[in-house]
Amino acid sequence: MNGNVDHRSISSSGHRIHVAEAGDGPLVVLIHGFPESWYSWRHQLADLADAGYRAAALDVRGYGRSASPADIEDYAMTALVGDVIAVIDDAGPEPAVVVGHDWGAPIAWNTALLRPDRVRGVAGLSVPYNPRGDVRPLDGMRALAGADWFYIDYFQEPGRPEAEVEPDLEHWLKGIYFSISGEADLSAPSAFVFPRGTLMKDRFQYPQPDQMAWLPDDDFAYFVGEFERTGLTGGFNRYRNITRDWTELAPWRFAPITVPSLFVGGEKDGPTILGRRAIERFDSTLPNLRGSHILPGCGHWTQQERPAEVSQLLIEFIGGLS
Repeated sequence: MNGNVDHRSISSSGHRIHVAEAGDGPLVVLIHGFPESWYSWRHQLADLADAGYRAAALDVRGYGRSASPADIEDYAMTALVGDVIAVIDDAGPEPAVVVGHDWGAPIAWNTALLRPDRVRGVAGLSVPYNPRGDVRPLDGMRALAGADWFYIDYFQEPGRPEAEVEPDLEHWLKGIYFSISGEADLSAPSAFVFPRGTLMKDRFQYPQPDQMAWLPDDDFAYFVGEFERTGLTGGFNRYRNITRDWTELAPWRFAPITVPSLFVGGEKDGPTILGRRAIERFDSTLPNLRGSHILPGCGHWTQQERPAEVSQLLIEFIGGLS
C-alpha cells in the first residue's frame, strides 16, 4: 500500500479502534470481514480518495491494531455498531456512507438499521441483508448441516478452531482465501459443512502457481503477519455472539433498512448463493435499494478479486446520494 494512507486510533467505549484513512471529502467507512483487516480495502481507499471522498477503513475490534477484549460478549453486534458510530462521530457531525464485506456487511447493515441518523447510505458486499427473524441462527445452521458441522457452529467452542489454525496459520489462511475465491472448484465438497470429527481445513482447496493473482505474495504476507501477531480469537469471537445478537436485536424483528442501499455479490460466492432468498426479499427489506449486482465469475473476496468494478459501483452509488 502506498504512503498516502494515514493511520490513527480512536476510542470507542474505552476500546482502541485503528483506522486507515485516505482522501478528503464526505466520509465513507469501510468494514472488513473474516479473516481480513483494513488492508482488504487497499484498492478502494485509493479509488475513493481519488474520487473526492474521505475513505476510512477500520480494523474491527479483535483484528490488527485495534483492541482485542478478552470477554466474548465484547464482540456483540451492538458493540461493533458502536465502534462504527465512534469512527463516524470522530470525523465530524455529518452522516457517512457505510460499506461492509463478509462479517463487515452485517455490521454495516445493522449500523444503518440502528443509527439511520448517522448513515446516509449503506452497501453490503457478499452477505445480503437478512432481518432478524424468528429462528435462532444456530438452530437453522444445525438443521442445514444435519449430522455434519456447519462451520459457524464449529467455531462456537473457544479454543477448538484456534487449535486447528495455530499449527500452520499461513497454510490455513491460504486455504480459506482460495477455497471461496472465484477460482475454486465449486463442485468440490464444501469446506463450510464437513463431517464431525474432521477439521475444516481438511476440505480446503489450494491454488496452483498461476492462480490467486488477485492476492499477490506481498499482500498475502501482510495478512499472515497481522494474524501471526494477533491470532484469530478476536475474529472467532464475532461468531460466538450470534445467539446474543439474535436476542439483543429482537426489537428490530423483520425491520427493513430505509436508508439508500447497495448490494454487491459474487456469482461464485457461497454466502451470496446461500443468500438468494434474502436477495429476493430486497423489495421489502431494502425499500430504498439503489442497485443489486452479482459479479460474473467472482468469488467471496469481492473488493480484492474485482477491485476496479467494486470501486466503480461504490463511487456511482455514493455519487447518486443527495
